Amino acid sequence: MAVKNRFAELHDEITAWRRDLHEHPEILFETHRTSAIVAEKLKEFGCDEIVTGIGRTGVVGVIKGRTNTSGKVIGMRADMDALPMPEETGLPYASKTPGAMHACGHDGHTAMLLGAAKYLSETRNFDGTVVVIFQPAEEGGGGGKEMCDDGMMERFGIQEVYGMHNWPGKPVGAFSIRSGPFFAATDVFTVEFTGRGGHGAKPQETVDTTVMAAQAVMTLQTVASRNADPVENIVVSVTSFETSSKAFNVIPGGVTLKGTVRTMSAEMRDLAEQRIGEICNGVAATFGGTVDVNYQRNYPVMDNHEAQTDFLRQVATSVSGGCDEAPLVMGGEDFAFMLEERPGAYILMGNGDTAMVHNTKYDFNDDAIPAGCSYWAEIAEQRMPMAS
Repeated sequence: MAVKNRFAELHDEITAWRRDLHEHPEILFETHRTSAIVAEKLKEFGCDEIVTGIGRTGVVGVIKGRTNTSGKVIGMRADMDALPMPEETGLPYASKTPGAMHACGHDGHTAMLLGAAKYLSETRNFDGTVVVIFQPAEEGGGGGKEMCDDGMMERFGIQEVYGMHNWPGKPVGAFSIRSGPFFAATDVFTVEFTGRGGHGAKPQETVDTTVMAAQAVMTLQTVASRNADPVENIVVSVTSFETSSKAFNVIPGGVTLKGTVRTMSAEMRDLAEQRIGEICNGVAATFGGTVDVNYQRNYPVMDNHEAQTDFLRQVATSVSGGCDEAPLVMGGEDFAFMLEERPGAYILMGNGDTAMVHNTKYDFNDDAIPAGCSYWAEIAEQRMPMAS
């Protein structure tokens, strides 16, 4: 693995940053401690400009190269937030915050980009400007969109933007990427059936919402199996079924379903929204009830741009000796909002044989730090090389 020697020297220091962040996880936009640490370190490194409060609690640092004849400005993004879940790793640096855990490796992402910022501030061996982006609220809050809505791209003149995520099960420091649609759009829906409740022994006097909802749960599976082209990628999952009654002998007057939809194209997204509404309205009418369907579009498809994807393959190969073709991922990633604003790409880096992300036993693998930092540094030095 052709990692930069400087990151071998900084490995222990960056690991210490990462483990401190791991001990103090913060959720969504509440990354106040994390953001303050990031801003202080960027100041310590000698960044040319540091701006806080973008996207509520986001932090941006600007590092200018030795020269700027290229006029290029490249953004590099790391996410900072944790998940609202308990930790069960038993590690000495495990979360000290009840109900919060860095179960997706954002502590590692933040630490690696900080390590790269330290190196790039020291060397400045590039012709242009690097903008390091530390984003809150990736885990469902849309922090990437909020930073873009705050005018980040225009304010700092960002022309291209790059991201990275650790990936358990892949060898430490190995990379995977794909061009085009990569991570799915992540929509949610709530369906509220209303009927007429009554005694469980007299169903003929009721308009039974449990029957409506049960019928809807089964019929919604036909969106993927009978409405979508079989070669398309689509998931419709009902994940919650709640009634207005908890008694054994009461037929409830209301049932609420909740679920998620994952798609890889605008056409499938439109189809899912349309068919969920049609199916649930049809079921309610059939059984004599009413229904309210709320479909909420969240993260869009994360779509890697072709030229920037090819460039990242080159960078990854220079760091690790190769770069595999990544599979489609039906999970979501709000870096998608940044890729809608500017050309760029997103890559996966191996975390080794660890628990999967969003698992109570997951931990970011510190052995991956030198490769991750080298990846960021190489983006700057290869995309904006100094004149020979």
